[in-house]
Amino acid sequence: MLEALQAMGSVVLDPFLLLLIFATTIIGVVIGVLPGIGATTGAALLLPFTLTMSPVHAITVLSTIYVSATFAGSITAILINTPGTSAAAATTFDGYPLAQRGEAGRALGIAVVSSTVGGIFSVIVLCIAAPMLARVAYHFRPPEYFALTLFGLSMLASISSGGAIKNLIGGVFGVWVSTIGAEPTTGIERFMFGNYDLYEGLSFVPVFIGLFAMSELLVQSKIANQLTSTIGMKAVKLPSREDYKRIWKTILRSCGIGTFIGILPAEGATVASMIGYAEARRWSKNKEEFGKGSIEGIAGAEAANNAATGGAMVPTMVLGIPGSGTTAIILVGLMVHGLRPGPYLFTEQVDKVYQIFGAMILANIMFLVMGLYAAKIFARISLVPISLLWPIVFAFAVVGSYSLSSALMDVWIVLIFGVIGFFARRHGFAVAPIAVGFILGEMVETNLQNSLKMFDGQWWMILTQPLAVLFLVLAVLGLCGPMIFDLLIRRQKHNGDSSNS
Repeated sequence: MLEALQAMGSVVLDPFLLLLIFATTIIGVVIGVLPGIGATTGAALLLPFTLTMSPVHAITVLSTIYVSATFAGSITAILINTPGTSAAAATTFDGYPLAQRGEAGRALGIAVVSSTVGGIFSVIVLCIAAPMLARVAYHFRPPEYFALTLFGLSMLASISSGGAIKNLIGGVFGVWVSTIGAEPTTGIERFMFGNYDLYEGLSFVPVFIGLFAMSELLVQSKIANQLTSTIGMKAVKLPSREDYKRIWKTILRSCGIGTFIGILPAEGATVASMIGYAEARRWSKNKEEFGKGSIEGIAGAEAANNAATGGAMVPTMVLGIPGSGTTAIILVGLMVHGLRPGPYLFTEQVDKVYQIFGAMILANIMFLVMGLYAAKIFARISLVPISLLWPIVFAFAVVGSYSLSSALMDVWIVLIFGVIGFFARRHGFAVAPIAVGFILGEMVETNLQNSLKMFDGQWWMILTQPLAVLFLVLAVLGLCGPMIFDLLIRRQKHNGDSSNS
């Protein structure tokens, strides 16, 4: 434990890392206040530029973007009723009405304090829970990892608002994309169509830039001339003592909710913020204030969505299962820098892991200062015309993808998956399940092959492993549970109606 604390404290002694966290926090806040970009798109754009950094610096950049952009979405949610990220959608319910009453500074103060507490709480839980879970995962073998990955794929049904069926279709498409290239064991060519640039498969980076950044550019092009109304604000101020008395229970409750939701594979900050807001209203003594400017509503949503960031890092780093769309990109960052997600990460690279944790805590403290003293300045960034913003994003996407291996093929992959992502969104499909399916597809195939080698091709022997069976049962329940639950409710209601008649 002392060694872990020393590793976390060493972050403060690294001037370059401090400068990197400071600069990246500013970039993350800018990304968060620009409606439509968000943490996932921002991380995807910056991913290729981190490839020349050391592993700790690279993952620090991506995780700092994650936590700072998640908070910054609340700035525009409060001031212009437009969440900078989907995780801040619930903040608009009470943040904007409070701002309309002339209390924008108070609303932002509540948001930044709640976000900071939630973020730091979740990182502390991450520091404690991740090593414990890693000790359990240390005994996992290919059958257990295969079943766990199937469980992660089953969770795609609830990763976004596109609907369970569409999310699963997107996940299956992502798994299919992961099979492009030569089969690892036999070398058989799959879906290459004679193009040997695809022999080693598709690279994660250009696919992610295309799915998240390029497709968002195409979607935003439809609202290039949209105007927004802003709320005047003198300064951001800290909540009063009375405010703290009202919201401290809400913040603690949402910290627990957000961290737990974040840990669940394929959930994330958006789901956490909605649940945090709903529970804040459920337990509040002033329910009539919700929707009209309740500080408890702001605190409930913001503490939960930032607590989910640290929680989502738990399955990402320990099990290699992304906890959200942004952690899917962080997972790619870990992999390309040789930090293999899993229990060995906490035995072979423990110093680097805790340095990343320390950097996340420092990033939360930095956006606390920025949120209190520079929120008004950052809010003006949201007024940048989309006609100027998105050509810059396009240039970053193309340059970033080409810099990966100086290959035009990567640029074509970005453009192709940008179009795929655009049409997927247009028809109600979310792109996050495609991305997660793409990552997990390779893991499913590799662990299935290794399991078959263990059991001499007898696949049914996987069902003799207790942990593997547990994960497979959870996967089935995750897919069929809601349908079974609805069926039982309808049957109970039908029986009740029959008895009444």
